[in-house]
Amino acid sequence: MKRRLIIIAASLLAAVFLLCVWAYQFGYVTAAVSASPALLSGKALIEQQQRGAYLARIGNCQGCHTARGGSAYAGGRLIASEFGQFSTPNITPDLRNGIGSWSAGDFWQALHFGKSRDGSLLYPAFPYPNYTQITRSDADALFAYLQTVTAVATPRLPHQLRFPYSERRLLALWRAWYFQAQVFVAEPAATPAFKRGAYLVNGLGHCSACHSPRNSLGANRGTADFSGAEMPISRWYAPSLFDPAQAHLGVLTKAEATRLLQTGIGKASVMSGPMSEVMIESLQYLNDADRAAMLSYLQALPRSEVPAPDLLERALARPPLSPTRLTLIMQQGEKLYTDHCLDCHGASGSGVAGIYPALAGNRALQSAHIGNPVRIVLNGGFTPLTVGNPRPYSMPPFGPQLSDADIAALLSYVRGSWGNQGGPVSASEVNPYRTAPAD
Repeated sequence: MKRRLIIIAASLLAAVFLLCVWAYQFGYVTAAVSASPALLSGKALIEQQQRGAYLARIGNCQGCHTARGGSAYAGGRLIASEFGQFSTPNITPDLRNGIGSWSAGDFWQALHFGKSRDGSLLYPAFPYPNYTQITRSDADALFAYLQTVTAVATPRLPHQLRFPYSERRLLALWRAWYFQAQVFVAEPAATPAFKRGAYLVNGLGHCSACHSPRNSLGANRGTADFSGAEMPISRWYAPSLFDPAQAHLGVLTKAEATRLLQTGIGKASVMSGPMSEVMIESLQYLNDADRAAMLSYLQALPRSEVPAPDLLERALARPPLSPTRLTLIMQQGEKLYTDHCLDCHGASGSGVAGIYPALAGNRALQSAHIGNPVRIVLNGGFTPLTVGNPRPYSMPPFGPQLSDADIAALLSYVRGSWGNQGGPVSASEVNPYRTAPAD
């Protein structure tokens, strides 16, 4: 009996192995790539390249494909993940190290099918599950633009991934479960603006790459899911675009939402952390029509509240407080606020419009996900430098001065004052963010 079980187990393992081999071979078959369009020249080529430059802004390609202090698009930016460390590739037109030897069809294959020039499978740290929706015309424009940037001979750094994630062949199985190449399909009854907004948000803008939670294998819930997620390693929280209590733009007037998407500053909210970089490098460059289109889509998203973090987890991190203890914490927080925050944010938490954000009514402050406010108090921050915000304010870091208990008391005070309904914060909730990396 025991021998039979061993044989069955071995047979199953062999079958799984053969399936992996088959999937690996199948996955490496270079997908049929539609014929490259006729080469453009003269004015038509210049216009295509200009359109590609604009699209590269929307996709924030430079943000990932440029190392800190490095040459634009030369790659080398390190992206930490729970699977190990990814290194972004060089996409300048350098013949040896970049994509100078690629064709427009090769580039389209990478975006649409998630496969490199030689047919090898790309890791979904490159958001091809979103980019697969990009039209061939837009992909060709992006490629035409990238052929104009300065060629840089920066060699590609290898990924540093743990086993089994280092086995690229296993991506064939991941793709079978979680990826299907598909063009963007708009809702037939939607307005042209809504369709354009959906295309930009779900595809080129790849908003779900951050705003959708991921499972243990790094797959999210789809390109149109924006239910909010904490980013691994850095622990920044990308708020839900469905939840009116978090970041649903439908609760804002059209003018307020337009200003937020144009400058990064809203009436009672500002973009910070990774979103500040997106604002600086990408969103501020949207033309008026595309900005309006994105808002047409985002403001019409269904509204649904996101469940609070696990109750047991919250109970362990934030034990119930007696009225006396809560009063003492609020008094301590008020004193800390008076000493460190009042000069900028005001006695009523109203801030100064366009300079210091209001804390009263601030959705991020009241969220059950406290990571972003904690990080900002610990490490400081700044509003995005944009055309509409040419002199951004900055906030100093208080991590070196304040203990975890101090920061917890301070946040408990601002989350529970001026009509805010955020609830108290504990020191044990603050501590993990002290060691979180900057991005």
